[in-house]
Amino acid sequence: MSVSFLSTVSSLVPTLSTCKTTVTRCPTTNLGVIRCQKIETDVSSDDGLRRRDVLKCFGATIGMELIGSSGSFVEMASAADLIQRRQRSEFQSNVKGTFLTLIKGKPDLIPSLLTLALNDAMTYDKATKSGGPNGSIRFSSEISRPENKGLSAALDLIEEAKKEIDSYSKGGPISYADLILYAAQSALKATFLASAIQKCGGNVEKGGLLYTAYGSAGQWGLFDRQFGRTDALEPDPEGRIPQWEKATVQEMKDKFSAIGFGPRQLAVMSAFLGPDQTATEALLATDPDVSPWIQKYQRSRETVSATDYEVDLITTLTKLSSLGQQINYEAYTYPVRKIEFSKLKL
Repeated sequence: MSVSFLSTVSSLVPTLSTCKTTVTRCPTTNLGVIRCQKIETDVSSDDGLRRRDVLKCFGATIGMELIGSSGSFVEMASAADLIQRRQRSEFQSNVKGTFLTLIKGKPDLIPSLLTLALNDAMTYDKATKSGGPNGSIRFSSEISRPENKGLSAALDLIEEAKKEIDSYSKGGPISYADLILYAAQSALKATFLASAIQKCGGNVEKGGLLYTAYGSAGQWGLFDRQFGRTDALEPDPEGRIPQWEKATVQEMKDKFSAIGFGPRQLAVMSAFLGPDQTATEALLATDPDVSPWIQKYQRSRETVSATDYEVDLITTLTKLSSLGQQINYEAYTYPVRKIEFSKLKL
């Protein structure tokens, strides 16, 4: 793109007789970060140039390029916001990669990871606005409660992940609250992918393509934005979570109702209620309120994409993950080295 500034912004450089700058249009990343490839400036003047004039011209060039690539300044985030967003996105991708590797090596822990996330979040109390997905289940006095029996191995995997993630984090240690939920997300993705591979006769490549093209891989946007939870400093109160394997359907319904969920959410989260999803669903199907939803999701899982089941499950987990939480959207960001423009030579 070639822009002649004397015809449009001549007031910026009144001492210049000509000022023509050629800018190679810069590609943008998904986060809107501009990476300039080439800037060529051709400036001439009868009386010579002052540093201030050149900087004005250069600044106007960049400004016009930004205007040309965006419909409105209102839609443009500040440079700091873009940097932080990129930092968080890269860190989040690394966290997911860590869990992908760990869960691939220990797939038998998937049911426990799901229940761990559920039990950490289900301590939420609407009346007092306390509890919720705050990582309190990491405390020995809470993980040892009867409702958390058998979840210690899942918590050990969380500890293993935290040690690795903290070692490469540039923005401080990751919270247990975030870790537990992202472990659950990775566990769910593993089950979704495994289901797609099975539908393709065990062909891993075709199963991956099926999940990517028709599955729920693109439905995690809101969940991913809620990244930056703060850990509880003490265990949550006892008596807020039933022992799922011993609870009646009515007791499960009552607990889900207490946090604002209904039969639909109870049915879709059957995989979180114990190691045997089939047995759990058989029990839930005995209730007239829950049964229609169980049947709906069972039919959905038999389809090619399992869209209804997977999307509703993601939506429910996303709501569960935000109960009583204040998200710090600057979490895991870090300062970048400042450029001293006074030392730049033109």
